[in-house]
Amino acid sequence: MHSSAVFLIEFGAIILGLGLLGRLAARLRFSPIPLYLLAGLAFGEGGLLPLGTSEEFVAIGAEIGVVLLLLMLGLEYTAGDLVSNLKTQYPAGIVDATLNALPGAAMALLLGWGPIAAVVLAGITWISSSGVIAKVLGDLGRIGNRETPVILSILVLEDLSMAVYLPVVTALLAGTGIAAGSVTLAIALGVASVVLLVAVRYGRHISRFVSTDDPEKLLLVVLGLTLVVAGVAQQLQVSAAVGAFLVGIALSGEVAEGAHNLLAPLRDLFAAVFFVFFGLHTDPASIPPVLLPALALATVTTLTKIATGWWAARRAGISGRGRWRAGGTLVARGEFSIVIAGLAVTSGIDSDLGPLATAYVLILVVLGPLTARYTEPLALRLTGSRGRTHPAREPEAGPGAGPGAEPGAEAGAGTGPEGKAEPGTDAQAGGGPEPVAPDQETPVSRP
Repeated sequence: MHSSAVFLIEFGAIILGLGLLGRLAARLRFSPIPLYLLAGLAFGEGGLLPLGTSEEFVAIGAEIGVVLLLLMLGLEYTAGDLVSNLKTQYPAGIVDATLNALPGAAMALLLGWGPIAAVVLAGITWISSSGVIAKVLGDLGRIGNRETPVILSILVLEDLSMAVYLPVVTALLAGTGIAAGSVTLAIALGVASVVLLVAVRYGRHISRFVSTDDPEKLLLVVLGLTLVVAGVAQQLQVSAAVGAFLVGIALSGEVAEGAHNLLAPLRDLFAAVFFVFFGLHTDPASIPPVLLPALALATVTTLTKIATGWWAARRAGISGRGRWRAGGTLVARGEFSIVIAGLAVTSGIDSDLGPLATAYVLILVVLGPLTARYTEPLALRLTGSRGRTHPAREPEAGPGAGPGAEPGAEAGAGTGPEGKAEPGTDAQAGGGPEPVAPDQETPVSRP
C-alpha cells in the first residue's frame, strides 16, 4: 500500500479513536487524558500494534499541542494579571522548588546515581506539566475559578525557572566549562526577559497589528506568530511553552476573544495528539523493573505538590475548597520532565534513569487529572468539613472583588482570568454545568 495511504489510515484511526475515547470519558464524567495516554501505550513501542508512517507527524503535532494549550491560557489573562500575580506569588515558587525538587535529588542519591543525576531527577520531580494542567482546567470548567491565577502563577514561575535550569543541566551533562555554561544561561535569561518585556509593554501595539475582521487572516497571523515566537524561544534555550503563553498575554480585547474562538478546536485536536505521543514513546516492558521506586517517588511528590498548592492558595486568601483544588491540580508532571530525562539518557548518565523518569511521569500524568477532580471532596470528607455553605454570612471582601471573592483576600490576589470559561467535560456529561463553588468566580468578558 502507498505510504501516503497508510499515513492517512493510521492518523485517521488515531483521531477517530480519540474522539470515541473522549465521548466515553464524557459519559463517565472523567478527564480523557488517562485514556489518551493508555491508547498511546497500546500503539507505541512494545505495544499491541506499533505505528509506522504517522509517528513523525504525531511528534510534530504533539509539540504544536503544547504550544496551543499555553497560548490559549495566555489569552485568558492580561499583562497586568501576569505581573501582579508573579510579584505576589514568588514565595510560592520558592516553596514549590524546595518541596518538590528535594525528593527527586534524595532518591537519586539513595540509588547511588551521583550528584549530577540528583540534579536531573530533582528537576523531573519539581516541574508540573503546563500542558496537562491547562487541559484539565478546561475539562473541569475551572478557568474562571479564584484559585486558577495562583496555579498559573506557579506554572509560569516553574517555566521561567527552566530558562535557568535547562542550560545548567545541559552544561553539567556535557561536562562543559563554567564559561560556556554561563554564556548559555545569560542568553536564555536575556531572551526570556525581552519576550516578557515586549508582552507587557507593547501588547496593545501587537494586538493592533494582528487585529482584522477576517477570521481566516486572524487565525493565520495569530497561529503563525505564536509558532515563530515559540520556536525562537526554544532555539535560545527558553521554553516554547513560555513563549506561547506570553504571546497570549500580549493579545487583548477583540483580538484575544476572536483568536480564542478560532483556535479552540485546533487546541483540542493537537492537545489530544500530545498525550497520545507521550504514550507512544513509552515501552511498557521498561516500567516493571523501576515501578516500586517510581511509585514511592510519585506518592511523596503528590503530597508535596498538594501542600504547595494549598499553601499558595491560602497565602492568596482563597478558602479551603479552593486550596485543595489548587493543590490537586498541580500534581501532574509531563512534557518538561520528559525533556529533562531525555537529556540525561542521551548523555548516558545512568541506564535506569530514563525508565524511572518515564514510569514516574506516566503515573502522575494519569493520576494528575484524578487528583485535580477528587482532592477537594476527599479532603473535605476526611476533615469533616463541607466548606462554606452560607457565604452571605461571611465578611465582605475588599473593593473590586468579583463574585465569590474570598473575605480577607489580598488586593489583586483574587483576580480571576478574563474571558469565558470553556465548557468542561463535567458540564457536558451531566447535561448542565456543575454548581459554582462559593470561592469560584463567574468569568467575565475580557475588555
